[in-house]
Amino acid sequence: MSSESVDHGGAQNIQIHQGRRLPDFLNSVNLKYAKLGYHYLITNLLKLCLIPLMALIVIEASQMNPDDIHQLWLQLQYNLVSVIVFSAVLVFGSTVYIMTRPRSVYLVDYSCYKAPDHLKVKYQKFMDHSRLTGDFDESSLEFQRKILERSGLGEETYLPEAMHFIPPRPTMAAAREEAEQVIFGALDNLFANTNVKPKDIGILVVNCSLFNPTPSLSAMIVNKYKLRGNIRSFNLGGMGCSAGVIAIDLAKDMLQVHRNTYAVVVSTENITQNWYFGNKKSMLIPNCLFRVGGSAVLLSNKSLDRRRAKYKLVHVVRTHKGADDKAFRCVYQEQDDIGKTGVSLSKELMAIAGGALKTNITTLGPLVLPLSEQLLFFATLVAKKLFNAKVKPYIPDFKLAFDHFCIHAGGRAVIDELEKNLQLLPVHVESSRMTLHRFGNTSSSSIWYELAYTEAKGRMQKGNRVWQIAFGSGFKCNSAVWEALQNVKPSPSGPWEDCIDSYPVQIVL
Repeated sequence: MSSESVDHGGAQNIQIHQGRRLPDFLNSVNLKYAKLGYHYLITNLLKLCLIPLMALIVIEASQMNPDDIHQLWLQLQYNLVSVIVFSAVLVFGSTVYIMTRPRSVYLVDYSCYKAPDHLKVKYQKFMDHSRLTGDFDESSLEFQRKILERSGLGEETYLPEAMHFIPPRPTMAAAREEAEQVIFGALDNLFANTNVKPKDIGILVVNCSLFNPTPSLSAMIVNKYKLRGNIRSFNLGGMGCSAGVIAIDLAKDMLQVHRNTYAVVVSTENITQNWYFGNKKSMLIPNCLFRVGGSAVLLSNKSLDRRRAKYKLVHVVRTHKGADDKAFRCVYQEQDDIGKTGVSLSKELMAIAGGALKTNITTLGPLVLPLSEQLLFFATLVAKKLFNAKVKPYIPDFKLAFDHFCIHAGGRAVIDELEKNLQLLPVHVESSRMTLHRFGNTSSSSIWYELAYTEAKGRMQKGNRVWQIAFGSGFKCNSAVWEALQNVKPSPSGPWEDCIDSYPVQIVL
């Protein structure tokens, strides 16, 4: 999901307006989504209550002397039936708990693809090629120039090989080549860093929104790495920039069912066959923002992998606004008036994104926020609901729940508005801004480039919590929460390895 705003000199068919922003979250919060979050919290209430009970038992036991223990033993001898019944209930209850409790999901490692230097595209090269193709009129060229200048992208982002030719070569073969370079590049590095054999992978989830050939991308991976015949493979298409979190959620659910195995999640987007060669302004924006990128993530439910894993998955919260017609069509692949295909961005995009985010964080809040924040938040909701009080709902301070934020680098406007509405500091959105600057909008994989940035800066400490949040067509807003299991260091051959000392950079707009 991406959005930018420019003044393009009065062109009549522009669909993106500068005045459109995320709505002020202080205006309204829907109580039913807060209830959903509190429902999740209450489902774990029994576990929370058992903790002080166990602590009390341990304290009492530690204060018993040998005579007390001897008297207890004598009493138990006269109540043998009660002891047997109690023991049976205890064993049965423990067995049921162990068999039904959710299995921990560990993130062993991940890898982000970094394209070769010859695929870098500077502003001037981008504009020269756009002009030389002959597909764009002067108004469209000027519009793209202004988008680039205000986008937050730097001069070292990457476009696929096919787009460097004049004219471009958006063939099926070129699109397959781009997919292979990105996906295999990320997977090769992942397998090398983790020493996991491809044959050990039991679950494979691939997401790519706009390029879904036959055989599928997941089948392409199975063929390349000769994965085993009983692998559970999934290929997610058309789900937008938030599909990376959806893929993680699917892998998590599969790891609850299949024991002692690994899951690989591959997130990417394909540009070669999805470049827009027309003059409709709302369909030109993706050309300016989307760039080559992809990620591969290794998940495990093996208890032994906790020792080497970087993170543990804590929560996934998904929000889907597709029931609303405006939300469904706000990011829409279609043909323009002369039959050229592209992705159109609606003028309502930012408002719809704001509504989806509001729903998502209202559900997420009770799961992650400290009790003090929850009480303030819930009290204002109840007051407004019961007494119709003219008070603005309290927006919790998510900085108390998370140490790091990975906001999808969909565009500068998205990052700006989330920084403002969530009351974040510049350091909290630094990874998102720098990822947008260095790699552009890499769609669903952008949140992994941002996490890699935080690691490369040496900021990820044991116990830190990370919030990954992404938006996508449909319209969807999805969150994943991770907890660091160690002081995380960047993996070899990371995307920031040769340039992290140059960041952060000052972005002048």
